[in-house]
Amino acid sequence: MSVHFNFMDFPELATERFILRKAQESDCFDLLELYSDESVVKYIPLDPFNSVEDSKNEMSWYEKIFEDQSGLRWLIEEPTTKKVIGTCGFLNYEKAHNRIEIGYDLIPSYWRKGIMKETLSSIIDFAFTEMNINKIEAKVDPENESSIRLLEKLNFYQEGTLREHEFEKGKYVDLVILSILKREYK
Repeated sequence: MSVHFNFMDFPELATERFILRKAQESDCFDLLELYSDESVVKYIPLDPFNSVEDSKNEMSWYEKIFEDQSGLRWLIEEPTTKKVIGTCGFLNYEKAHNRIEIGYDLIPSYWRKGIMKETLSSIIDFAFTEMNINKIEAKVDPENESSIRLLEKLNFYQEGTLREHEFEKGKYVDLVILSILKREYK
């Protein structure tokens, strides 16, 4: 019988440069800055945030997926400034199949600095070693070439395209599905 992560205590992780931690009420302004940026929400099913209330609702969702044991969402914090610069995590956890979906976002001024590769490497390791995950999936808008390249650098394999898979922002969108298996992980 396989052992699964128990979802009792939210795990805090550390990378070389960042702390990955649970959201706190004081983070609502940093999340507002993150998700009010059009370029951050361009490829995800969120409209730009307009208020702190939007941030609080997002943090409530993070709590809900943890309580439901369907996912985890870490905030990416710079340890020196305590500023939250992005998020990363998992959703759609399917325990019966040991499968989970990865998601992430980052304030644009921090793009192209290796931050997502560093933080995603940490949570991918957590999924395979602590959660007993066999497959991590990512569903990415085909136009989001930077995200696809990032996942390929992390050894994700492009499985195909889910045609008109979701209805977002008034239109049907295709999603490229990529994945990595536990046996492919170093």
